[in-house]
Amino acid sequence: MPRIPLVDPQSLTPEQKPVYDAIVANADRGGRLPAPYRIALHCPEFTGILQEMGGLMRYRTSLPKCISEMAIIITGRYWTCQTEWVAHAPIAIKQGLSEAVAEAIRTGKRPVFDKPDEEAAYDYCTELHEKKFVSDATHQRTMAAFGLMGMMELTGLIGYYTTIAMLLNSQEYALADGIAPPLQPLPGQ
Repeated sequence: MPRIPLVDPQSLTPEQKPVYDAIVANADRGGRLPAPYRIALHCPEFTGILQEMGGLMRYRTSLPKCISEMAIIITGRYWTCQTEWVAHAPIAIKQGLSEAVAEAIRTGKRPVFDKPDEEAAYDYCTELHEKKFVSDATHQRTMAAFGLMGMMELTGLIGYYTTIAMLLNSQEYALADGIAPPLQPLPGQ
């Protein structure tokens, strides 16, 4: 059970209803209200902005889908956000991320990369999470791989999914019954 009651679609306030309708109307969501929004919808204006940013960051960037999904699972791993990992690791693999790279990320190890763009994105994401900055070398490789716009989108993606992880973790949103948590806390967490 989460720490707070989840929003019940049958009991929406007039402020919540249009936000709810906009979220479930998204074809990629299959008419359902995903977990982070069930938590956040207690604050409808925030949730409306959050879901707009999510649509942009997830579906409308210039980044290859494999890179976007890898950034999401790196963020989920950094925050030990079980729900984020369970939702996005299979998508990352389906989009072309190797199972070996995904498994290394899951276990907190540095992956061995065959693709320079994946390595640049990995270094950018992990440095930003761990050090709160990126080195000049990583900045240059990321810029070369994705351009200025792609680097801004990658930063926005990390920020958005950090917010999602914080929503899920702070309210102790649990995985569905029968799903074992795939992530162990990283050293120092």
